Amino acid sequence: MELEQAIRTRRTHKAYGAQPLSTDELEELLELARWAPNHHLTNPWRFRVLGSHALSQLQEASEPDAAGKLTRAPTLVAASAALSGDPVQDEEDLHAVACAVYAVLLGAHARGLASYWRTPAVLRTDAGRTAVGLEGDERVLGLIHLGWPREAKRPPERWPVERYVTYLP
Repeated sequence: MELEQAIRTRRTHKAYGAQPLSTDELEELLELARWAPNHHLTNPWRFRVLGSHALSQLQEASEPDAAGKLTRAPTLVAASAALSGDPVQDEEDLHAVACAVYAVLLGAHARGLASYWRTPAVLRTDAGRTAVGLEGDERVLGLIHLGWPREAKRPPERWPVERYVTYLP
């Protein structure tokens, strides 16, 4: 798949087949993350693949109406940034992890997989952080849902470039 096609056709999916990704498939995708732009090469990204026990704990920590959304995809990965305490470096590292997550999403799409990047409220609670093993110096960027799509998704309408780009003299 061409890069521009991947960017334009990647969609958020909420309906997945039951088959989880294999360890090899996950490692291929997560290996792409380390190629994200990263000032000072701090490698701030941390990914945790949730097994059934971690998922169960996360569901228990969730509000009842939100717990069901955690089981949409057969494979869940928590993405976080390891922070240094330096405000400038931490901001750069958060952006680097966001780029790393997007690399995973594009890599998944290029392989015919479906994905969904969510930032559920439970990951901002102590119980949710504990469920996914987040350390005190980490900032969560969300959950990456991965699996095989059950349906095709059409791209939504997007603003024209003139609406969000300004050329300054």
